[in-house]
Amino acid sequence: MAAGPEARLRLAAAAGFLFALSALKLPSFAGSCSHATGVALGAILIGPAVMPALAFVVLLFQALILAHGGVTSLGANLFSLGVVGPMVAWLIAGSSTPSRARAFLAGFVGSLCVYAATSAELALAFPDAAGGVSSAFARFAGLFAITQVPISAVEGIVTAVVVATVNSYTQSPGGLTAPREVAG
Repeated sequence: MAAGPEARLRLAAAAGFLFALSALKLPSFAGSCSHATGVALGAILIGPAVMPALAFVVLLFQALILAHGGVTSLGANLFSLGVVGPMVAWLIAGSSTPSRARAFLAGFVGSLCVYAATSAELALAFPDAAGGVSSAFARFAGLFAITQVPISAVEGIVTAVVVATVNSYTQSPGGLTAPREVAG
């Protein structure tokens, strides 16, 4: 990530988006919760290499201030929210100025991959007595999917809108300027 005022602004926007979205918990089945993740927008704005550090700070604040996630699950949450989701989203987006369709797919699939990774982590920690890890993964993924698929669709839309808005601004030596004129 390049240094400068615009880079700091993008980092702050990505951090705020990640913190706000991942703090808004929606009840899921079996006593868990689902939430939008913000990983795609962060990966698009600042790149996937910075996301683990950003996710660590966000997750630590949430664990200590909001009692969300907890310190004991910090490593697992960091892997899914800071590594898997952002990397998948960044690979789908393809650049820092993806089309709306690619931004939507990055938001949708990136968010789902966070929960796929979480399902795998839970399956490894709590394998099914009869079916083992694969059966436990199917159970956890199925439970998360009920709430996470619609949440991820909304996250994809929000990511596409925010990326399109950011892309509508031109960069000047002094930073961001007014939106470009749109014909018609």
